[in-house]
Amino acid sequence: MSLKYAVLAALLEGEASGYELSKVFDVSLANFWPATPQQLYRELERLAADGLVAARVVQQERRPNKRMFTLTEAGRADLRSFAAEPPRRPTALRDELLIKVQAMDGVDPAVTRDLVEERMSWARGKLDRYLRTRDRLLDGRTEDEYLSEGDRIGPFLTLMAGIAFEEENIRWCERVLAILKQRVALG
Repeated sequence: MSLKYAVLAALLEGEASGYELSKVFDVSLANFWPATPQQLYRELERLAADGLVAARVVQQERRPNKRMFTLTEAGRADLRSFAAEPPRRPTALRDELLIKVQAMDGVDPAVTRDLVEERMSWARGKLDRYLRTRDRLLDGRTEDEYLSEGDRIGPFLTLMAGIAFEEENIRWCERVLAILKQRVALG
């Protein structure tokens, strides 16, 4: 899959500038499809050239003009086709920290501990952001109420995956740290 469909899916929320889309990616899509602002701007240009999004310029005083992007009907049709296809390949985890942990034997355990603690800190930060986003989306409703009454549940379902992923990251980090502590005590 390319960034193309992540951008088209983000535009289902409505018209957005490239800057606004980068914020959407930071909050809701980064847990499963990260992208830099530069990648987003390049992709928006390609999508506009392909007729999948429409762009309009908004004049601003005291600031540079900004371009606002919306899905075209062709973009919606392409996204619908993509969403109906089975994934091309199963999920693959690529994680530099896991390579470092795999290679940790012979390295000072304190180094590995520091790396795992840093990962746990990142995971807690992301989990906190995701939980705030969930609370904002729920707006006083229960999850069941939201999922049965909400106009769009896709973003909430992917948010649930992000929450579960970060919770598991934290559990794994806690387990690794406990094992490292135990091994140091035994050594």
